[in-house]
Amino acid sequence: MKNILEKINIDENLNHSVQEAAKLFFNGGVFIYPTDTIYGFGGNPFNENVLKKISEIKKREEWKRYIHLVANIEVLMKYVEIKNEEHYDFFLKIWPNPVSVILKVNSQTRKIYKSDTMAFRIPNNKFCLKLLENIKMPLISTSVNHLGQEPLNSPDMIMQEFGQEVDAVFYSEKKSYFVASTLIDLSSEKPVLIREGKIKFKEILRIFENRDE
Repeated sequence: MKNILEKINIDENLNHSVQEAAKLFFNGGVFIYPTDTIYGFGGNPFNENVLKKISEIKKREEWKRYIHLVANIEVLMKYVEIKNEEHYDFFLKIWPNPVSVILKVNSQTRKIYKSDTMAFRIPNNKFCLKLLENIKMPLISTSVNHLGQEPLNSPDMIMQEFGQEVDAVFYSEKKSYFVASTLIDLSSEKPVLIREGKIKFKEILRIFENRDE
């Protein structure tokens, strides 16, 4: 067991927090950070050691199901196949929001990630967006918990439980939300609900069916 490398309050110096998180991302670190929903483990999804470490911490083997945050649709398009232009219009309407979408990835991403699909979200969170704009790559976001246990959303509890297993904990003293993102599958023509979270599926369908308005 090792002592935590850093414990950083993002409210005190947002730019410094983003810079430190970006360093960890590119150096193969694993960190905990606040999102627009619940706190998440973060790291580079294309680094096998990062994936292995997060899976070991969570005691979970299904690493391919982690959600990935991106800064904008331009970054997203580097990794996915969007053959339906209406889907593109839907993304413009639904994001940034706590709605995660499973999409088919392109051939290059498939070779690297060894999966046909990945889940993505553009988060509605200042820290996340500044970090994502800095790294210009997808960022893993998966709940801070062990398999079968409830996600932790209190910085104090997170530090007590996982502080010695990660390289840094970024936290905020502002109000946190305890509801995960709504997860839908859009790897085919129409959205399929996988998990309902903060935004109701019926509202997502309404936006999808009226995306040309």
